[in-house]
Amino acid sequence: MSKLGKFFQRGRSSKGRAAPSAQEALARLRETEEMLGKKQEYLESRIQRELALAKRHGTQNRRAALQALKRKKRFEKQLTQIDGTLSTIEFQREALENLHTNTEVLRNMGLAAKTMKAIHENMDLNKIDDLMQDITEQQDIAQEISEAFSQRVGFGDSFDEDELLAELEELEQEELNKKMTNIRLPAGPSSSLPAQPDRKPSALRSRAAPSRKTEEEAEFSELALWTSC
Repeated sequence: MSKLGKFFQRGRSSKGRAAPSAQEALARLRETEEMLGKKQEYLESRIQRELALAKRHGTQNRRAALQALKRKKRFEKQLTQIDGTLSTIEFQREALENLHTNTEVLRNMGLAAKTMKAIHENMDLNKIDDLMQDITEQQDIAQEISEAFSQRVGFGDSFDEDELLAELEELEQEELNKKMTNIRLPAGPSSSLPAQPDRKPSALRSRAAPSRKTEEEAEFSELALWTSC
């Protein structure tokens, strides 16, 4: 029987045994990856050594150089095989990690579902409705109490605003009359103005008119200033 047949026969005989846990399988895969990584480093160093040996012999010892190159080729082939094996193991490890994660998620979700079911079995919908009604009623009472506290309490504040405004206008008018009484108007000239010659009456009138208007404006401005005070 071939070695491969013995391997499968041994695998069939071990079916009755319990499968290792996900943690154990992941640990063994990581150990295998570490072992193959060390084997890679060894083969790479041997390849470099055989290449240097082939270069050193060169044409002087053709047979030794060829033997070194043959060994280098074998090491390179083994290195390629290890690369493929590591890729397969890495894929298997990632699949196993995802499977382990999904298993844990499924188990935790199952526990949560059982917990929710147990909690719901102890709940009575009628009691929940009564509780929610009590909560709503208490919230309404609390809202009414808050509104009652927030209302302004008036002690004799029911006055007619129109009467108050009329009284305020009277006070303002009295104050304005007092200010008007205290205003002193400027006194008029004590002597008559000298007679002006008759020549160019239109020119004199045009010159005198602005001056009189300016005095009136000044008096009016002064009166308005005292009134505003």
